[in-house]
Amino acid sequence: MFIVDTHVHIAQHTYEPVEMLLTQMAYNGVEKTLLVQSTSTTDNTYVLECMRRFPGRFSVVCRVDVDSPSALQDLERWHEQGAETLRLRNFHRSPGGDPLAIWRKAAELGMSVSIGGPAQEFTSDEFSQLVASLPDLRFIIEHLGGMGIHAIDIGAYPEPTGADFQKILALAEYPNTFIKIHGMGEICPPPFPYAAIPPYVEQAYNAFGPQRMMWGSDWPRVILREGYRNSLWSTLEQLTFCSRDDLEWIFGRTALSLWSFP
Repeated sequence: MFIVDTHVHIAQHTYEPVEMLLTQMAYNGVEKTLLVQSTSTTDNTYVLECMRRFPGRFSVVCRVDVDSPSALQDLERWHEQGAETLRLRNFHRSPGGDPLAIWRKAAELGMSVSIGGPAQEFTSDEFSQLVASLPDLRFIIEHLGGMGIHAIDIGAYPEPTGADFQKILALAEYPNTFIKIHGMGEICPPPFPYAAIPPYVEQAYNAFGPQRMMWGSDWPRVILREGYRNSLWSTLEQLTFCSRDDLEWIFGRTALSLWSFP
């Protein structure tokens, strides 16, 4: 199986350098990886340098300061340097007369958007209207829309409910939406191996289908949960409702359809 990890963070200080990631990839049979810029910086220099140093292995999800007067120009500059995707929060809006300016710019450049944030924002009518208004922009929902244990990590928001998740799954009606699954440690309390696994992944599969789902480890943060290897292979083993072809889409082919890995 050709495996692509669609959610990894690297850095020279805050996280681990690219050499550590390459070791994990080699040990676990991961062929390509999406380098997702951390929310702690909008300087995408290092991840783009790593993409160029190791051609064909990485693609880059960049960040910009949405509130900056130069946000649109900054996005153009990072895109020209090779970034294929923009990372936004679901509540991000541009200042000025067009609150969707940064979203429209990503669409104009042919980029996709990788979106995190609280589950309650994904469930809002405003977010659905945003998706509907930009049918040519690919919306990639991170972390199962903020479900499970991960909700604690993204701010002082109420823990999402099953009803919230059903509203998130309703976004699948828009063909330009995709969803990321991660290690089961995001939705299960410790210790590993997990005693009870909520049905969120199977419900996402039923709503989006395998060709709009993708796996991402969330390395190195996953080290504090079940670890990289278990986030991949134990998660794959849990998807007993999937055919072999489905698994190939979720763990690789969907990513290859979205990113070029230049």
